[in-house]
Amino acid sequence: MIAIENLSKTYDSGTLTVSALREVSFQIKKGEFVAIMGPSGSGKSTLMNLLGCLDLPTTGSYHLEEVDIGSLKQNQLAEVRNRRIGFVFQSFNLLPRATALENTELPLLYGRVANSTEIAMQALERVGLKHRAKHKPTELSGGEKQRVAIARALVNKPAIILADEPTGNLDSETGEEIMSLFHELNYEAVTLILVTHETEIAQQAKRMIQMKDGRIVKDEAVISC
Repeated sequence: MIAIENLSKTYDSGTLTVSALREVSFQIKKGEFVAIMGPSGSGKSTLMNLLGCLDLPTTGSYHLEEVDIGSLKQNQLAEVRNRRIGFVFQSFNLLPRATALENTELPLLYGRVANSTEIAMQALERVGLKHRAKHKPTELSGGEKQRVAIARALVNKPAIILADEPTGNLDSETGEEIMSLFHELNYEAVTLILVTHETEIAQQAKRMIQMKDGRIVKDEAVISC
């Protein structure tokens, strides 16, 4: 599903060049649950932005479902982001004046999908929030906000879901509830890529990629206790 080879990203800041990612290579198969972890400055967020087509590499290649992402134009990249990638963020990124249903429906409206309200309601039901569809974010708990964000990520049936520190703003009990939901989705063959700095969260994935100084230092299967 995902194949990246010698992926590098550098940023120029005046006379200084910063290498955020250095010749990273790996593949991810359909249905995998992969955690990417590392300390601040390790390159994991840069890698997430590249995988999510939010940025383009300086060198190297990225293929998503055999499509060369580097060859796409901006409008094509936007379509890939909307239709093939679901995003879940630490800060939820919900529109404050929109209901849970309206927030979930947004990707469908951008894509001009028919029956968008019905599809969005089905996604909310899948994450156990159908009864909260008419509530706005201020009326939802942190865990409920994250479930809405997950529902929004699911509505277009994406090839992959990218979750950036999805439990970072949640207490431990609520974080476990969100991880349980991820496990359910993965059991249904949804491909998940999760970025985290928490070892206990990363160990719930099936594979862990550890990064340091822009490079992969370890890529191994997670052994469940």
